[in-house]
Amino acid sequence: MLGDIAVVVIDSPPVNAVNQSVRAGLKQVFTQLRGQSGVKAIVLGCAGKTFVAGADIKEFDTGIAAPGYHEVLRLIEDSPVPVVAAVHGTALGAGTEIALACHYRIAHEGARFGLPELSLGIIPGAGGTQRLPRVVPLEVALDMTLTGKPLPAAKATEAGLADAVVGGDVVPAAVAFARDLVAKGAGPRRTREQPVKGAEQATELFAAKRAQIAKTMRNRQSPIALLASLQAAVERPFDQGLQIEGMLSAQLEQATEAKALRHLFHAEREVRNIPGLAPNIAPRPVARIGIVGAGTMGGGIAMCCVNVGIPVTLVDAAQQNLDRGMATIRKNYERSVSRGTLKQEQLEQRIRLITPSLDFAALSDADLLIEAVFENLALKKEVFAKFDAIAKAGAILGTNTSTLDINEIAAVTRRPQDVLGLHFFSPANVMQLLEIVQADKTAPEVVVTALELAKRIRKTGVVAKVCYGFIGNRMMDPYGREAERCLLEGATPAEVDGALEQWGMAMGILAVYDLAGVDIGYLTRLERKHLLPNDPGFYRPSAILNEHGWLGQKTGRGYYRYDGADRKRTADPEVNALLQEEGKRLNIPQRKPTAQEIQERCLYAMINEGAQLLEEGIALRASDIDVAYTAGYGFPRYRGGPMFYADTVGLRAVYDKIIEFQRTLDPQYWQPAPLLKKLALDGSSFAQWQAEQLR
Repeated sequence: MLGDIAVVVIDSPPVNAVNQSVRAGLKQVFTQLRGQSGVKAIVLGCAGKTFVAGADIKEFDTGIAAPGYHEVLRLIEDSPVPVVAAVHGTALGAGTEIALACHYRIAHEGARFGLPELSLGIIPGAGGTQRLPRVVPLEVALDMTLTGKPLPAAKATEAGLADAVVGGDVVPAAVAFARDLVAKGAGPRRTREQPVKGAEQATELFAAKRAQIAKTMRNRQSPIALLASLQAAVERPFDQGLQIEGMLSAQLEQATEAKALRHLFHAEREVRNIPGLAPNIAPRPVARIGIVGAGTMGGGIAMCCVNVGIPVTLVDAAQQNLDRGMATIRKNYERSVSRGTLKQEQLEQRIRLITPSLDFAALSDADLLIEAVFENLALKKEVFAKFDAIAKAGAILGTNTSTLDINEIAAVTRRPQDVLGLHFFSPANVMQLLEIVQADKTAPEVVVTALELAKRIRKTGVVAKVCYGFIGNRMMDPYGREAERCLLEGATPAEVDGALEQWGMAMGILAVYDLAGVDIGYLTRLERKHLLPNDPGFYRPSAILNEHGWLGQKTGRGYYRYDGADRKRTADPEVNALLQEEGKRLNIPQRKPTAQEIQERCLYAMINEGAQLLEEGIALRASDIDVAYTAGYGFPRYRGGPMFYADTVGLRAVYDKIIEFQRTLDPQYWQPAPLLKKLALDGSSFAQWQAEQLR
């Protein structure tokens, strides 16, 4: 107590997440305070670095134990004296819902309010959809809940979510605000008693958001339910709206979409836990990074490093390459400045952290050296021989190869224990995934250092072992094979990509080839020609495009045409006819596969390869594959990743379809992976298998 002001503090490290014990504590305290006549106002704050930053996500699976959210929040809102929330750090999910149940809100200038529940396939279920549009305009409420983006304190104040913003300690400021309320005789301002702000615009706003959802959130249930719940706030009394929110929330929590997103939430945290590595292994210090290759990939990696303050030496063999690379980096940053996401002085500061050089010896003081040269084994070996000659003792040597044998690359050095794969995805400064490839002799602390670096540069690091293509590209090989085979059977690129995008992939695989360059995969296959199947139709469409010089967006033509300034893809009738004629020439039956068949062939081929990777130990966990594919390959998060998706379909159904394809298509490609067959026939799943492996 501070005089007649009661101060209630939530202290539940590390982020004050609202679990059962926190709810029980709030219930007890607010019940006791109701009976104390000397209390004129209450301030609710949090200890530590943040206000309540969410709920206990485990309760979505175990059930929410009493007291529930609605009981506790109604108790706060029903307080006979004013309740002031003192918000600092991030008030996320349940944190914002608690703040909304309070009568007034004081925010620290660095505070942020957010309702990111859609990222977990659910909606704000503790009254958030009913209280928020009674505090902020309906349009703001729609944007906050649909995007999940937190609202900074200043904008929250403009919108009406915060009553004041302060620069110092927020709890004393909230106490002073509460004293002022008492002095003025101001009582509780209950959110539920306020009208919805901007209700007169509801019809227009909801129509616009429904159209947006249909376009950008295809196949998802939670955004549709969110709009229904917000619409209930507009059209129904508060308590009826709360019932609708509760009903929709309960349905969503057990839906596949929410389970998939919760699976990824846990999988992304588990991915750093590497079986067999002792927990006390310390990472090596990385104070400076050297990069060889100033092209798109090397420049992107350099940006990742300097974005977090790590200085970089960028080496290339030609001055014009360095100049072009530095110009591209500056141009990328200038784009951020023009969007308002970066200040000009930050741009200059980051550019200053990059030292371009033509001299390999300039890398001698780097703690980590990364080659980002062309995907050619001989060239990469040459670079690593130079690394070995000039790198200091203990320096880590990383290759950005996407497919090549890292054991072979390591073998040209006298320090194979320091060598590993660091497969960044293009554009490296944007893409989230970093495949960390542990070679046969890679030291444990080198793997740990790579995982720490991934975290430091805000990437999702997934560890894999050595094989062609590692996790991601190895599984993409059969996926793309089936897509291209469908072309030879009479499907058009638009039909193949359309089927995959309709299912949920961010981009169809043929459009991806056009974006990356059709020649990339083609040249990789040329290097591995002796290992490819005896099949003249194997990736033949890509070969034809290469023969014509139609390499995708960079040449204005590939599987599609890119004639406009916006590089928007359009069908190319000549390519369509050429590929169909090639199919006929190869005596491939013209059968025009349906969208469903295209989806099943591409996805089940990918899943089968994933099962093979698990059996070989290339991927450590099925959930690691899911993280890799959702972080780096445009696989829809709401489907949980390829292995989780297979479990939702049922492994027996996947296995049976593969056996069907074995009969109706080329059987050499449709051999069920032994692990998939075993799990399918046992009625098991990848999730069960993983749990058993990690016991």
